Amino acid sequence: MTIRANKFTPEVLLSAPRRSAAVPNQDGTLALYTVATYSFRSHKKTAEIKVLNIKNGQSNLVTNDEKAREPVWLGHGNELIWLKEGEKGATQLIHGDADDIGTTYIVGVVPGPVSNLKLRVLGDGKAAIAVVGKARPDGSLYNPELEPKKYSSARVYDSLMVRHWDTYVTPNRNAIWYGSLEKLNGRFTASNLTNALKNTQLESPIPVFGGTNHFDIAGTGVVFVAKDPTLNPAANTKSSCYYLPVSSFSAPPSQNLQKFVVKGLEGASTGPVLSPNGVSAAFLQMRQNGYESDKNQIVLIPDIREPSIIVEVLKSNDGKGLWDRSPSAISWSQDGRSLYLRAEEHGKGLLFHLDIPATPLDINELPRPLTNSGHVSDVKPLSADSPLLFVSSSNLIDNSFYTVIDPSKPSNARQISSDSRNGTSFKLSNEQVSDIWFKGSGDYKVHAWVLKPSNFTEGKKYPLAYLIHGGPQGAWNDEWNTRWNPAVFAEQGYVVITPNPTGSTGYGQAFCDAIRNSWGGLPYEDLVNGFSYIKENLDFVDTSRSVALGASYGGYMMNWIQGHPLGREFKALVCHDGVFSMANQISSDEQYFPNHEFGGPFWTAIKNWERWDPVRFTGEWATPQLVIHNALDYRLPISEGLAAFNVLQERGVESRFLSFPDENHW
Repeated sequence: MTIRANKFTPEVLLSAPRRSAAVPNQDGTLALYTVATYSFRSHKKTAEIKVLNIKNGQSNLVTNDEKAREPVWLGHGNELIWLKEGEKGATQLIHGDADDIGTTYIVGVVPGPVSNLKLRVLGDGKAAIAVVGKARPDGSLYNPELEPKKYSSARVYDSLMVRHWDTYVTPNRNAIWYGSLEKLNGRFTASNLTNALKNTQLESPIPVFGGTNHFDIAGTGVVFVAKDPTLNPAANTKSSCYYLPVSSFSAPPSQNLQKFVVKGLEGASTGPVLSPNGVSAAFLQMRQNGYESDKNQIVLIPDIREPSIIVEVLKSNDGKGLWDRSPSAISWSQDGRSLYLRAEEHGKGLLFHLDIPATPLDINELPRPLTNSGHVSDVKPLSADSPLLFVSSSNLIDNSFYTVIDPSKPSNARQISSDSRNGTSFKLSNEQVSDIWFKGSGDYKVHAWVLKPSNFTEGKKYPLAYLIHGGPQGAWNDEWNTRWNPAVFAEQGYVVITPNPTGSTGYGQAFCDAIRNSWGGLPYEDLVNGFSYIKENLDFVDTSRSVALGASYGGYMMNWIQGHPLGREFKALVCHDGVFSMANQISSDEQYFPNHEFGGPFWTAIKNWERWDPVRFTGEWATPQLVIHNALDYRLPISEGLAAFNVLQERGVESRFLSFPDENHW
């Protein structure tokens, strides 16, 4: 940590070093990670690659080259490979050594921008690598710096998508490129890269947030997920898992691409992983096409050489699955006999263990939790031959900590390193954090986190900051966040309460699904009940001095609250990139989202779309409001924020509009 704060302010949050998840070397002595830091003095970012001594918790700098990124271990010993931005858009593969810091050489040069480096050791002195880079329609690597000058700025589209997230879609598509590294005369050299997706019409990783979680490699080949190219990508989420056998990572594939078809699973796929021996594969897939927040089911292919044998793990007769949690990521144990799952549960992001018996069809025991607090961001085997796990996590007061966990004795977890010294570098502590449960609008309880100021004094009353999350299928979890950080608000003197109303994830799939056709219904009633609970039960909160804030769906809820009685309980509202007009969601990029949420496209489900439209209640808007909306927000275009501000101004309601021309939905 380079910062010792007297008070946790927005400046401290943004300038605090951002440490990545860490990856141990094969003997479990060092862990590799990166650190990015922003300086308000220089207004520049710095980047570092570091290694952590797992035994004593001390770190050493490998390089602070600002163009270096994505380091990975290179087999036995402490050799490393990382990517570096080169000249004219090229990418260099750089070799380094944690035992000989400062000595580097270029392994190879990729003639274009690539990222998402993955590596798998093939044998002594050999390794397979894979990266992601844009491919032209002819399958060659796209390099924007070498493209010929265009004399027209016109864009022409005959199908969707036109734009996605914050960019206009072009004919160039994501592709996975594989190659090999081989040690000759004491130095590694890289082969040319092969486009694994050439002539398939497939795109992987799936835009816009797909990355290393959408593909994996082993000595046997490449596994990845991709959307069905015959379906409209704006109206469908359906994607499948594919396997490309590769006999030589230095040559084009000689075998045909295989597609894993799971009967009954028609939704989005993610997280494909190959077992350590490259024989088995696992991935996650949803049941419903068009529903991005459906529950992820666990799929196992015991032997990729027999692709017709596919196991839907913990399958139930009703199709819902025996485990009422939706894992977001999956990984193998070092011996290939277990799976580790990351899933939300009651406002936490936990790590679970699942044994894989010799006969996978016999799996009937539910995954066993290995953690009970915080939010796990990554897990790796501590070493190549150890059952212990190296776990990267965060929580509401600590931005990054690493622990070693024994799956047979998870309660004896040992912390290796905390980037903020368990929050003390920020003057934050666990004593500030608690939670509450209150009655929802139906026969269920709603969970919320409570954060008090670090200087909280018994007997004193504090104003309330009521934070509403986006999604709407999302949740406030016990995790660190650099976009919406509850501790920042708490340190301004507020008691911060972050409810997880109907539609939130981590409380069972039925609770998540219940928001469909009820955007301003059940969740709003939950929030009303939550506010009443706070007023009646938390004597340290002065609800007469309350503000409510939200982004995306949380911003929608600010606009909905404005037109309803709860809005009069607050001194001010903050709407960040929120929905103002339901009909205007037709201009959004991913049309499957509103189509699912409101029971179909606008012209087939007009009543559902209009029922929960904040526009209908603008005649009641009266609470002062800050509207934040950004120019590159193509999820909810800037006209949403401008319209809300127009209404507030015309009604004479104290209001302010804030916009960033170079920012997106976040």
